[in-house]
Amino acid sequence: MKIGIIGGTGMLGHHMAIEAQIRQYEIVLIHRQNADLDKVIDLRYESRVADLNDRGSLVKAFEGLDAVANCAAYYPTIPRPLSEEMKTARLQMNYFFDALEKAKIEKALYVGGAVALPKTLEGLANEEASFTKAPDNTAPYVQVKWLMDDMARSAAKDGLPLVIGIPSMTFGEYDFAPTTGRLIVDIANQNLKAYLKGERNVVSARDAGRGLLYALEKGQAGERYLITGENVNMDTLVATICERAGVPQLTKTVPLNMAKFVNKLEETRYALFKGTPPKLSSTAIAVLAGGQHLDGTKAKVELDYTPELTMRDAIDRAYIWFEKHGYIKS
Repeated sequence: MKIGIIGGTGMLGHHMAIEAQIRQYEIVLIHRQNADLDKVIDLRYESRVADLNDRGSLVKAFEGLDAVANCAAYYPTIPRPLSEEMKTARLQMNYFFDALEKAKIEKALYVGGAVALPKTLEGLANEEASFTKAPDNTAPYVQVKWLMDDMARSAAKDGLPLVIGIPSMTFGEYDFAPTTGRLIVDIANQNLKAYLKGERNVVSARDAGRGLLYALEKGQAGERYLITGENVNMDTLVATICERAGVPQLTKTVPLNMAKFVNKLEETRYALFKGTPPKLSSTAIAVLAGGQHLDGTKAKVELDYTPELTMRDAIDRAYIWFEKHGYIKS
């Protein structure tokens, strides 16, 4: 099978490509013109240039592929009006769908976010829960992820062979930005002064990449699959990172309302004067505030996916990688 991976230079795409390579699939990395391919020197792959904002480039990049995984779905990074964020997300998804149809792709995967699932009132959240309308939370990250999830499920109902894979909070190697690994880096460098309480599910990037490949291989079109690891709370997660980093335990927490207030002040300052983007982004707040414990039963039963690494394993592997690449001060 010849698999195209959009976002293969990112953490999730890279780990998915590693798993595909183990299975001796042909790998095509689909990336922007200015992508740093030195990040993927450990892979054997064909390189194709495309942009999710350019329908024609996607159609060309998908030619001759059996399957495509979109591991680079849009999410807000700097403060912009919600209408602009939604327009960008909608446009990119429609171009992705059009290219899948035009290239007659047999299997496709959209990598979504758990924030697209409403919070469960009791027990563990699973794939069946859906918002009946746009979420009340107006944070751009929440709205964008809900929109793209809704669009993906609708496209599958209309006949696209599209599966939705949703990894939980992921830690691991190749997190160059860093993304979720920012929590580890900031704690290790003692730059984080307080954290938001809440529940999380933590999965290693290695397990997440394998689970996403299983979803592409075995998943049913239109279905969501939660790719999970270990259910924990933020107190335990933060304490474990502090222990691994050998720094004093971080015990100070910040109320959600206070975090939102500080974010609003920083976003207003950025809108008026630009300069440095807010340190406390609305995206980070939305991710942390929207956390909940997840049920991975569906992926276990239908995909034969079971995580092999623990939360501590995921933190340890990520920490070693960040330290090696200079993100963590010695």
